[in-house]
Amino acid sequence: MSLEKTLVILKPSAVQRGLIGEVTSRFERKGLRLAGMKMMQLTDELLNEHYAHLAGKPFFQRVKESMMACPVVVCCYEGVDAVQIVRSMTGATNGRVAIPGTIRGDYCVSSQENIIHTSDSPKTAAEEVNRFFKPEELFEYKQCTLQHLYYEDEYKLV
Repeated sequence: MSLEKTLVILKPSAVQRGLIGEVTSRFERKGLRLAGMKMMQLTDELLNEHYAHLAGKPFFQRVKESMMACPVVVCCYEGVDAVQIVRSMTGATNGRVAIPGTIRGDYCVSSQENIIHTSDSPKTAAEEVNRFFKPEELFEYKQCTLQHLYYEDEYKLV
């Protein structure tokens, strides 16, 4: 099994509240490998592409305005079943119903200002990673703790 990449966006609500370190440390402690990270100001054009599936919804403009309120931090994490792990750790979209112990369950009370965006499938993750990162912004390196995170038949060294 090879290692899977996934996208995480720490939204303006996370940046404004000073939660970047809190959130990223959870993924690191879990054992996911950080392959790329940068701060950027999202544009209307990029958000139109990223949230194209919401274009017909009445809240579409509000979502875009929220995501452009200040810079965001985009991250690419890697691991066995990384998409599913990140989604489980993130919790329900609405922070009011997210289970305590999840990122949203611990840090937010809103369905809109909900701290974090995560890819919802391996296919979407590949598209989103390519949307937000140039190839030279992603780094391949051997994680020295790999043999302590997985049994040797759970991963394939590249």
